[in-house]
Amino acid sequence: MTIRLDGPGVTIEDVVAVARGGEEVVLTLGAIDRLAAARAIVERLAEGEPTYGVSTGFGSLAMVSIPPEKRSELQASLVRSHAAGMGPPVESEVVRAMIFLRARTLALGASGARPLVAEALLALVNNGITPLVPEYGSLGASGDLAPLAHVALALLGEGTVYHNGEAVAAAGALAAVGLRPITLVEKEGLALTNGTDGILGMLCLAVHDAAGLLTQADIVAALTVEALMATDRAFAADLQALRPHPGQAASASNLRRLLSGSPIIASHRSDDLRVQDAYSIRCTPQVHGAARDTLEHVFGVTRRELASAIDNPMVLPDGRVESCGNFHGAPLGFAADFLAIALSEVGAIAERRLDRMLDRTRNHGLAPFLAADPGVHSGMMIGQYTVASMCAHNRRLAAPASVDSMPTSGMQEDHVSMAWGAVRKLRLVVDNLRRILAVEMVAAARAVDLRAPLEPAEATGAAVGALRGHVAGPGPDRYLSPELQTAEELLRAGSITEAVESSTGRLD
Repeated sequence: MTIRLDGPGVTIEDVVAVARGGEEVVLTLGAIDRLAAARAIVERLAEGEPTYGVSTGFGSLAMVSIPPEKRSELQASLVRSHAAGMGPPVESEVVRAMIFLRARTLALGASGARPLVAEALLALVNNGITPLVPEYGSLGASGDLAPLAHVALALLGEGTVYHNGEAVAAAGALAAVGLRPITLVEKEGLALTNGTDGILGMLCLAVHDAAGLLTQADIVAALTVEALMATDRAFAADLQALRPHPGQAASASNLRRLLSGSPIIASHRSDDLRVQDAYSIRCTPQVHGAARDTLEHVFGVTRRELASAIDNPMVLPDGRVESCGNFHGAPLGFAADFLAIALSEVGAIAERRLDRMLDRTRNHGLAPFLAADPGVHSGMMIGQYTVASMCAHNRRLAAPASVDSMPTSGMQEDHVSMAWGAVRKLRLVVDNLRRILAVEMVAAARAVDLRAPLEPAEATGAAVGALRGHVAGPGPDRYLSPELQTAEELLRAGSITEAVESSTGRLD
């Protein structure tokens, strides 16, 4: 499909489609008209009194007036000097999202760049040209200065880009697809660099992934409930309604649907000496649900940011060009830190469920570590070590980045958001959580198989069946890492969810 970029109306799904799906993007006529109208305002102001970003220097050099004959040089110099990032390159999907979102802000008509600048940005993503953007350089105010400058540098035909899988000079990549470098004029260098588009792009990708993971967390937890011969009574709707958090209700509803008709659960309803299950089982809807509510808050922040014009100064329809603080990434940084905390705890409770499954004193009759011949074989023992290491990593990543402001630019930028760091670590938490759930799923499926002749519910059985198409069941020890990685990829691809929902219908 082709995404028609009007400025307003961009969705998280649009960002994912461009970043990962390679969808083509074109500007609407309305966006072009808004760009042209804002540009006309900037050109009028260029002839008058000094205006920040139009006829002055930047940051702490804002008091320096720039003569007309040097203003184009000023914009190019801004891009070159700000392209000062270091470290490994940021993922291509992030750079593509960042380019698309910067074009989105320009298309809102509050930045004063010409239509050709937005079109040049979209030409990069449409032609598979991805600028090399180093990881370090953004403090989240004034936005993602260094990362966006590396993108803007490519528009000038400078710097390094990835094209056809290779790192090449930007000028050569542009020429190879019939594009030419552009020359920036007043305000355009600033308009290309003064935004939170890298932060927002990563947050869009993270919340998209997290939404799928929280459904998968319920699926995997349901498998573990069966594996441990636990009860589903704590998930009853009337009990859950006594604490009416929406995320908790959704998670408990999922668990009830997933476990509906389970012969394993039914087998011990009336003759089980255990009075109640451990917290890691019984409190699953409360923990998963709290994470769902946190995610819903972050979705709201993300959607509002997708409707926002992020730049400084802003070009207003009445002809004013006013400085503001819309580039500050605090709303995104706070949201990313909050979600990292919540997802870290989803991983933590999964680790506790996994450990219980592997411990013969707590797993209700299963072999130690689910091993075929305990002692000779170690079963899933070291899988739990791997999960513990990722949980520990997630705890470190859950420490907030957004409280760690450091002043820059000669104290002009004396409070910054650190939102780039917040969302970078959020993406790591998301990846670690997927791996944690993958290990729990492999272990729970093995444990459910060991409960034969008792059978799982139809829905959880579908999850086991989808896994068994790629990962073998119980047996002697074998090379475990590839199986765990295969399970991770099945979760990433959504294959397990798809198999389960063929039985349950769409889960929350």
